[in-house]
Amino acid sequence: MLLPFVALANSAEVTPVIQAASPEANQQDSRAVDIIRRADRVRAPAQPFRYALTLVEMKGDQEVARQSLDVAMRFYKESAEQAGDARALVRFVDPPSERGKSLLSIFDKLWYYEPKLRRPIPISRQQRLVGQVSNGDVVATDFDTSYISKLVGEEACGERQCYRLELLRRWAYVTYPKIVYWVDTQNDHPYKAEFLSSNDKVLKRAWYRDYKMALGVERPHEIYIEDSLQKEQYTRMLYSDVRLEEVPESYFQKEYLLRLR
Repeated sequence: MLLPFVALANSAEVTPVIQAASPEANQQDSRAVDIIRRADRVRAPAQPFRYALTLVEMKGDQEVARQSLDVAMRFYKESAEQAGDARALVRFVDPPSERGKSLLSIFDKLWYYEPKLRRPIPISRQQRLVGQVSNGDVVATDFDTSYISKLVGEEACGERQCYRLELLRRWAYVTYPKIVYWVDTQNDHPYKAEFLSSNDKVLKRAWYRDYKMALGVERPHEIYIEDSLQKEQYTRMLYSDVRLEEVPESYFQKEYLLRLR
């Protein structure tokens, strides 16, 4: 872990610095939306689910750090009563020194808790967790809910052909202002993503790899994240034990974190 969680936390809610997309940017590209939605369902099922996530920080061929997490997710579709929402409960499993720590993500809020704290504290989604992985990266997100998308065109992705899409975040709390996203034209498999700052600087690049069956769909079981400036530094996000599991609603509350000591 590069920085302790508490370093960026305080008693007040974290206020995003960058504002949401302008009204002019909120013009929907219907074909792009369709592609993004299909790719979202490759990345994650629509039903409540749970998975194991291992983060491996690398420098060249040398492993620098490793962390294992247990993640439970629920997606809530947009309706007349509420905006689209995603909720996640993340429990730290390994190394043993991390056990008892947890994250809770509810829409635009993210809290961190560990047993030595009196109560959960708000933290930033942008803060790094392990290597190139930030707090916001460990939570599966529907890009359709979080971003306004535009189809730019098609181009080669190795031996395949991909749609190239540009995504601009809808809400200020979303982790990355912009994403350039490549999706396979034949099977809707996400291929690559570049995560950009508000001034179009590439922060990091990610490749979706190791596709294999999970819950009846071929899904990526590895996301390889490369530092934009130092390519020898990268992080592997390894997914396993993906299963449908409807964790009770009561678990997605700050008060529940106190019970995970």
